[in-house]
Amino acid sequence: MSLPGLGFGPLEAEFWRWMFLMTRIGAAMFAAPIFGAANVAPQVRVIATAAVAALVAGWSDARAPAALFSAAGMMAVLGEVLVGLALGFVLQFAFASPVIAAELIGGGMGLSLAAAADPQDGARAPLLGQYFSVVLTLVFLAMGAHLQWVALLLRSYAVFPPGQTWLGPARLLAIAGFAGAMFTTALAMALPVVLVLLLTQLATGVLGRSAPALNLFSLGLPAGIIAGLAALIASAPLMSDRMSDLAIAATGEVAQILPATAR
Repeated sequence: MSLPGLGFGPLEAEFWRWMFLMTRIGAAMFAAPIFGAANVAPQVRVIATAAVAALVAGWSDARAPAALFSAAGMMAVLGEVLVGLALGFVLQFAFASPVIAAELIGGGMGLSLAAAADPQDGARAPLLGQYFSVVLTLVFLAMGAHLQWVALLLRSYAVFPPGQTWLGPARLLAIAGFAGAMFTTALAMALPVVLVLLLTQLATGVLGRSAPALNLFSLGLPAGIIAGLAALIASAPLMSDRMSDLAIAATGEVAQILPATAR
């Protein structure tokens, strides 16, 4: 089944090519944490996707399948979606790491019950996790990592032209390995504060045993919050360095999905 005719000749062919190119870009922006955040209006996403697709249409020779609405054409569309989601979910893994670290820290400070809607996906998230997400977003944008990610997205059309969009088991395993490495990064981010909270809880426990008249619950919760805030302030330079490394690692992992010849 060929493309439906609209009676505009070459303009019609360029229109369907433009719509086809928007598939990969739209899937990537939908999966990416900043571009696909819940507080970003759908109209903004569509306009951004259309603008980037227009640049790709002018700078590359990527073509839409001749029979777009056939079985082969639908498989090509699914391949475009696969590549786009893979490039976007890598950033999701990176932005989930600070939230995991905040869960560990918030549990020790007693702030796990303080939650609100996460602006990234609309789900309930701890307040400390939202703070870490905002800091990582600012670091990510300040470093220009979002521009590097868009450049890698555009470069993917030279690496995976339409119809050759199967990533392969090696790249899929690399993406899964990066997701596992994010748990290690979250543990490294939370470890200094968690260690301080552990020592504080041990101190309050010893104090409660030595002075049974003291109310351990009324003493331990304020002490944990104060110690956690002090540890967060003291470890702020370390946190910023970790988040900078996280932004670099995220864009580097996206680059690793592409073959070395395309870098």
